[in-house]
Order: sequence, then C-alpha cells, then structure tokens
Amino acid sequence: MSMIKHKFQWVQKASGVSAALLCVALLSGCNGEPPQQERPAPEVKTVSVQKEEVLLSSELPGRTSAYRIAEIRPQVNGVILKRLFEEGSDVQEGQSLYQIDPAPFEAAISSARAALVRAQAYLPAVQLREGRYRQALENKAVSQQDYDDASAALKQAQADIEFYQAALQTAEINLNYSKMISPLTGRIGTSSVTDGATVTAYQQIPLATVQQLDPIYVDVPQSTSEMMRLRKRLQEGLLTRDHDVVSQVKLILDDGTIYGHTGTLQFRDVSVDPTTSTTILRMVFPNPEGELLPGMFVRAIVREGIDTQGLLVPQETVSRDRKGDAFVMVVEDGVALQQIIQVDRAIGNKWLVTSGLSEKEHIVLEGLQNINHRTPVREVYAGIWGKEDLAAPVEAQE
Repeated sequence: MSMIKHKFQWVQKASGVSAALLCVALLSGCNGEPPQQERPAPEVKTVSVQKEEVLLSSELPGRTSAYRIAEIRPQVNGVILKRLFEEGSDVQEGQSLYQIDPAPFEAAISSARAALVRAQAYLPAVQLREGRYRQALENKAVSQQDYDDASAALKQAQADIEFYQAALQTAEINLNYSKMISPLTGRIGTSSVTDGATVTAYQQIPLATVQQLDPIYVDVPQSTSEMMRLRKRLQEGLLTRDHDVVSQVKLILDDGTIYGHTGTLQFRDVSVDPTTSTTILRMVFPNPEGELLPGMFVRAIVREGIDTQGLLVPQETVSRDRKGDAFVMVVEDGVALQQIIQVDRAIGNKWLVTSGLSEKEHIVLEGLQNINHRTPVREVYAGIWGKEDLAAPVEAQE
C-alpha cells in the first residue's frame, strides 16, 4: 500500500514539472520571437489582345467520287472476239475496248445493200409508167383506176427505197456497235467477260467501268444547324465573304498529310438528308497524279468567311471552372479577377473569343498558379500579345 502511494506522489510531481516547463516554453515563445511579416503580393505578367482579321474554316469529313462514270455495255448481241485493253489502265475517249464478232452485221449490210439496189432498179420503170398513164388520162385513153394503180406503184417503189436505205443504215450502225469504244477518258477497271463470251444488247451486268479521275469530286456532309449558324452570322455582319477566298478548299488525306492541290467549292445540295439532317457540299479537286481514288475517306477544310473583329488569346491563359465555363484572369487596379468569356474554336495555340473580353483588358499570361479570384498582385504589363503576327489574316480551323 505504501508502494502505491509513493508511485502516485511521483506521478504528481512529474506532471507538475511538465506543466511548468510548458508554461516556460510558451512564455519564452510569445516574448522572445518577433511576429512573422506578411508575404508580398505575387508577381504576374499580363498582356492585352488586339482585334484582327481571322479566316474561319471548318474541317469536315467526306469521300471522293469519280468525276464521270461510264459503264460499258454491249448494244448488240454477239460473241466477244477480243478484249482490247489492259485492266486497270488509262484509256482515251474513242479507244476500242472490245470487239464483237462482226460477221453477222457485215452479212446484214450486204443484204440491205442488195435490196436497196433492187428497189432503185425498179424505180425508173414505175416512174415512166406513171408518166404515160397521166398523159393517157388527159386524153381519156385510160381510166382513172388505171392511173391510180400506176401512181400507187410509183409511191410504193419510192417507199421501198427509203425502207432499204434505213435497213442499210441500221446494219451499218450495228456493225459499228460490234466494236465497243470508250465514251470518255479515264481509268478502266476489271473486265467481267473474257474472249469468247456471249453478250446480249443492254445487258444488266456491265462488261467494264471507266471512271474519269482528273478532276475528282469530294462530297462532304454539313449539318443544317451549322449551315443556319453561318447564315445568321453573315446576316448579322459578324462574317464577311470573299467568293474567291471562300471557294478555295484544302484537303487532308487519311494519313494526315495535306493534299498538294487546292480544290474549288462547286455547289451546295438543295435537299437535306432526313436521316442525318445534313446537306452535301460538292468540291472539285485536280488529280493529275491519280493520288485520289474514288471512295477514299478525306477531310476537307472548308472556309466559312472572314471575321474582321476577331480576338485571339493564348490557350494557356484560358481555364475552365466547375461548370465548364471558360474564363481568364484579368488584372484591375492591382487585383486579379476571374472573368467569364465565350470561345468559338481553337486556332493552333490560341482561342478565338466571341464575347466577354475587350482590347483594354490586361490578361494574366504568367503566374496563374499563384493567384485566385480577388488576389492582390504586382502586375508586369508586356504589351499587346502577338502584335508582330498581325500583318496577315490568321486562318481559324474548327
């Protein structure tokens, strides 16, 4: 019992010593060290922006299609004697592609020509008879019926000549059709028949297909909402259009490279696809090297117009709040303020601002990590950002 009492007294003494030491430490801390000084205001670098001409453009997906397509079908019945082209080669307009056996058509020409000669040989005798009967009728030497029979025989002989002339012409046309020629200059694909195959006139399956690839079409769908948005901006004067500039189109190939030739916007389709709510833009591109083939997936850079009052800000100055709204930090009277802006699209390392910002604003370019809304700052103004790049219009791509 005495041992427990002794331990309890020792704990009380230790606790008293600790409390005394703690008080001494607090007193020495409060009275011995001077208070810490306030941190200086963070330094930020600011710039302002200047309105400039911005050429707006959109990148739209599309596919290539042949400028002209000709499906080669026979116009007469017969047997293919010879294929006269190499599959996959370039053919010229008027070049022979297939030769159908011409023997039946040559025989038909001979027959029609012989019938024509016979009809022409019979004509002079009928003409003389009709003339004699006319004179005899005036002298009352023959009846009216006899003259009518002679006149009808003359007209029949003249009609026979015209009939056999037409038959001869038809036979000659069929003979020409036996040699199938290309109606246009382009590239021909595979042949569906070989030598010795029997073909019929105007059959459903073409023998081959010729496609003109230079120039070549690019068809690009554009949403009606985008079309209406552009029309509204043009009506409000926010965009201006130079036809020579807007009609020029660039092309990005499937591997990401820029196509070497500039195309022309030809027309906008007047109908809307009800399933996709899009309309088709058709462009024409030169294709002298044959680099573009029908059915290729491409992306067209379509120029919309020129924004004469465009404001471009560096992308590093724009942030997003929790709602997803874009904002920049501006400095007013030595205080950083968060300012909501509306952005249209990214242009390289810049954002195109449509509202919420003016030329007089000083935008924080460097030091954003050290400031928040209403933070006092020391401003270092660097002037107009990108002023040296304002000589030429900037092309904006969406």
